[in-house]
Amino acid sequence: MTARLNLFGAPTATAAKAVGHFGTASRTLLAETTLPPAVLKLAVLRTSQINGDAYATDVWSKNAAHAGESPVRIALVAAWREATVYSDAERAALELAEQGARIADASPGVTDEAWARAAEHYDEAQLADLVLLISLMNATNRMSVIVRQPGGAYEPGRIG
Repeated sequence: MTARLNLFGAPTATAAKAVGHFGTASRTLLAETTLPPAVLKLAVLRTSQINGDAYATDVWSKNAAHAGESPVRIALVAAWREATVYSDAERAALELAEQGARIADASPGVTDEAWARAAEHYDEAQLADLVLLISLMNATNRMSVIVRQPGGAYEPGRIG
């Protein structure tokens, strides 16, 4: 499978700038947030799975493994509710990521209950970072899906 369009090398300056801004925002957030690294990786992986983004699912599952995340925890992200390998804080972040990604499925968005569970574990700055991260992933996932960016060839550590 080949991507329909290379967003990173798109011929228009506007497209290249937009993709560059997403990358800069994501890198800044990942570098400066006080959220635990495992929470970040699990949240972006779950968001990418829900959105059907093979490229990002490849990136984030490999990056998580490269950072020392266990194969069991990576494999069970898609079934986190039934898995015993996540802390309550990680479960709250996964629930927020999942509900934030499912907005397009005509869901009611993030419920008050899910927000309250996340707020039990994260301060306002961390919640803001988590919301921004989920939002950025939703946007980049959609770009990848539209252009059919294939997954499978990513080498760990190149992104994030």
